[in-house]
Amino acid sequence: MARRKADPTRFVSLGFDAIDWIEHYLCHGPGDVQGQPLVIDDEMAAFIVKAYELDPATGRRRVNRAFLSRPKGRAKSELAGALVCFEALGPCRFDGWDANGDPVGRVQTYPFIRCMATEEGQAGNTYDNVATMLEHLVEHFGDEFPGIDLGRNAQTSSRIFIEGGGEIVPSTASSASKDGGKETFGVFDETHLYVLPETRAMHKTVRRNLVKRRQAEPWSLETSTMYAVGESSVAEATHQYYEAVKAGKVRDGGLLFDHRQAPHVEDLMDDAQLLPALEYVYGDAAGWMDLERIAADMREPDTDPADARRYFLNQPGTASAKAFDAGRWEELANPDFVVPKKELIVVGFDGARWRDATALVGTHLETGHQWVLGAWESPVRPDEAEHWEVPASEVNATLEAAFDQWRVVRVYADPPYWEETVAAWAGTYGERIVVEWWTHRPRQMAFALRAFRTAQTDGSLAHDGDTLYARHIANSVKRDARVRDDDGKPMWTIQKDRHDSPRKIDAAMAGCLSWEARRDAITAGLNKPKKSSRMVVMR
Repeated sequence: MARRKADPTRFVSLGFDAIDWIEHYLCHGPGDVQGQPLVIDDEMAAFIVKAYELDPATGRRRVNRAFLSRPKGRAKSELAGALVCFEALGPCRFDGWDANGDPVGRVQTYPFIRCMATEEGQAGNTYDNVATMLEHLVEHFGDEFPGIDLGRNAQTSSRIFIEGGGEIVPSTASSASKDGGKETFGVFDETHLYVLPETRAMHKTVRRNLVKRRQAEPWSLETSTMYAVGESSVAEATHQYYEAVKAGKVRDGGLLFDHRQAPHVEDLMDDAQLLPALEYVYGDAAGWMDLERIAADMREPDTDPADARRYFLNQPGTASAKAFDAGRWEELANPDFVVPKKELIVVGFDGARWRDATALVGTHLETGHQWVLGAWESPVRPDEAEHWEVPASEVNATLEAAFDQWRVVRVYADPPYWEETVAAWAGTYGERIVVEWWTHRPRQMAFALRAFRTAQTDGSLAHDGDTLYARHIANSVKRDARVRDDDGKPMWTIQKDRHDSPRKIDAAMAGCLSWEARRDAITAGLNKPKKSSRMVVMR
C-alpha cells in the first residue's frame, strides 16, 4: 500500500466502498420490492459515509456509536441489515492507502454481529432483512462467498455462520448476556421500544462488550423512530447523551447522531401544513412514500395525535405526553381574587439550589385558590446559568412573610438540596406544620398528581394567573411511575421534556405539593373552627 503524508483536515471514509459493495451484492429485504437490487438514496448514503469516517492520520474509525432517527416506514431496518452484511463479508476495516491516498478496506477477522430484538422468540426486523439479503447473495454470488450457512432458508434462519469463522445472531435480553462478549458490530433496532429494565440492560451489556476487541474496532448502530418523552427508553437516553455532548458537558465518545424531524405543524387537518412537513421529514423517500395515505392515517379518529406526530413527523414532546391541559389552566385563572389576611392557607415548596428553579405556592384552604408566593428561575443564557444559585435568604423571607400575613397550617416541602433549610423551618414554625414531603416516592407522587390534575379538570382549583406558574404547568411532561392504582391502571409522575431542558417545572411541582397539603389539612379537620377551651361556669 502507498504511504502518504497525513493531512488532519482531510475527510476520509470507507463509506463510499460500503455503498458500492451493498448495491453490487445485496437486494431489498422483505416487502413490496423484495429481491430487487438495493439502491441507497443520497440521504442514507450520506449517513453511511459519516458512519465509516476514518481518522486521516491513523485510519482508525471515528464513530463508535451511531444513532439514526427517522419516521416510520423510512426503511431503517433494511439499511441496518445491509450494514450487517457489509460488516460480516465486506471490506469494512482500514487496511492502508492506495496510490491516490484513499483508504483501502479489508474483511473483518472473525466478525461477530448481534442483531437485538425486543421480545423472546422474535428474530427482529434487522435480522429478517439480513437473512433475505444473504440468501440472495448466496444464490447470485455464492462462488465469491462460499460457506455461508443460513440454516434451511431465510424464513427459518436463527443463526448465520460464515466460512472461516464468524456469526450473525439475533438476540434478546436474556440471550445477549450469554455469549461471552465478542461482538464486532451490534444493531439495536427501534430503540424507542427499549423501555423495560431488561431491554435497557441488554443495550448496556452489549455496548459494554463492544470495547473488548480493540483491533476489530467494534461499533454499534441504533435505529429509531422518535421516542415518547418520559418513557426512559434507550432512544431518549441517547438523545440526552447527544445533547450533553453538544453542550460540552461530557466528552464525545465517538457518537454520530443523525436525527431528522419535521417542522412544527399546528393543525394536522391542514394539508397545506402537514404535507410539506411529511415531505421534509421523509427526505429522499418522499418520492416513493404515499404521503397522502400517511396524512389520512394520522387523522383517523382512533389515532392518538401524539403518536401520529411521533411516528410520522418524528417529533418528541407531544401533546398527550403533557401532564396538564394548558388551555384548561388558563380558564382557571382568577387574578382578581385576593386571599384575605389571617385566612387559613397551606404552602408547597419545591426546587433545586443551582442552575434551575425554585418556587413557593400557597393555597387558600377554604376556596382552593392558588397563588405564587415566590419563584426564582436561573437565567436562560448558559454562561449566566452555570454559576447561578437560588437566593436562600429571599426564600426564607418569602415564607416568613406568608406566616406573618396568613395562618399557615401546613407546609409540604421537598427537601433535596434544602435539607438544612427545611429543618430550620420545622424548628421555627413547628414540625407538625412543616413536613418533609419527598417527591421521589413514585406511588405517593402519582396519587398526588392525579388529585392535582382532577382539581383542574373539575374546577375545584383556581389560581392567580401567574405567567411563570402557567409556563411550568405547560412544561410538565408525564413520566411512567411504574406503579398502578387500585384498579390496575398505570400511573405517572412528571418531569421536564429532557433532564437538561431549560423548560422548568418546579412551580408545577410546588403547586401539586400545596394542593396535597390542602387535601391532608382538610382531612385532618384543620379547616373547622376550634372548639372553645374556656371553662363553662354553672350557676
